[in-house]
Amino acid sequence: MPVDARDRLRQYLLQRKEMGEQDLVLDGLSVEDLLKVIGAPGGRAANLEAALGPRPTKQSKPSPRPEIIAPPSGAIPVAKIAAAAKPAAKPAAKPAPFAPPAAAASAAAANVVFDFPPISVGGVLVDGVAPYAGGLTTLDAIAAAVGVCTRCPLHSTATNAVPGEGNPDAKFVCVGEAPGATEDATGRPFIGRAGDLLTKILEAIKLKREDVFICNVLKHRPPGNRNPAAEEIAACSPYLLQQLAILRPRVILALGTFAAQTLLQTTQPIGKLRGQIHRFYGVPLIVTYHPAALLRNPNWKRPAWEDVQLARRIFDNAPGA
Repeated sequence: MPVDARDRLRQYLLQRKEMGEQDLVLDGLSVEDLLKVIGAPGGRAANLEAALGPRPTKQSKPSPRPEIIAPPSGAIPVAKIAAAAKPAAKPAAKPAPFAPPAAAASAAAANVVFDFPPISVGGVLVDGVAPYAGGLTTLDAIAAAVGVCTRCPLHSTATNAVPGEGNPDAKFVCVGEAPGATEDATGRPFIGRAGDLLTKILEAIKLKREDVFICNVLKHRPPGNRNPAAEEIAACSPYLLQQLAILRPRVILALGTFAAQTLLQTTQPIGKLRGQIHRFYGVPLIVTYHPAALLRNPNWKRPAWEDVQLARRIFDNAPGA
């Protein structure tokens, strides 16, 4: 079925309006390009293929429509926007590892108020952390317990435990997957190239590293940076849950597949989890790509920028801000 570009543009505008935005930046589209997209006088609908890309062939399946994910704790969907393609610009000389798109950076922030209840330490959460993490009532106590933990074999191959670090009063929490080689050597989370990129991402939304709390699902490095095993996540994640219960954040930024799947108790891939506002025991949770993945695939930096912008808007508008 042919794509009705005017309906697509209309849906896009309605979605932005629902998010509270009053101003629209057309991300570099010229008047002529926009006319081509909507098929208005001055641009024929036949030019849609040039503006939006070729239609799928029989050999390639069309991209699926965005799905609404409903994890056990609930989620508020945020529509994924399909933007019109535009001619590739010449790359700037020596681009920074992470640079917010100019059009997105200049767009007016949405005036959205999120009225979510605070994190609740009860029910499943207490069951998950009892008895060994539930009794740890401070971040320092958790760090000390992680340092001597032997609940999974990772402690025997790791150099240092990496419990997490940051502001003990932080209301913006970044959760990654597992320590890497540099983290294992230093005992600190997100150090090295991926850590430098995370610092730049936080600075792009006007947050300093010392303003937030940064931690991982696993507190010891898996050998060879392999993916976390299910039994390792089961043994280690209660420490993370107790950290979140103590911090009581206003927003959680889940970095990578295993962080998102662990916190949301789902097996959905990250591509289906990002672009939404999930709730983790009442706390808004945003899923985005791990900084290490952004280093491997720079094409994901644009959606990651949209994710962290959303997290910042929630942080600024959440109760208690």
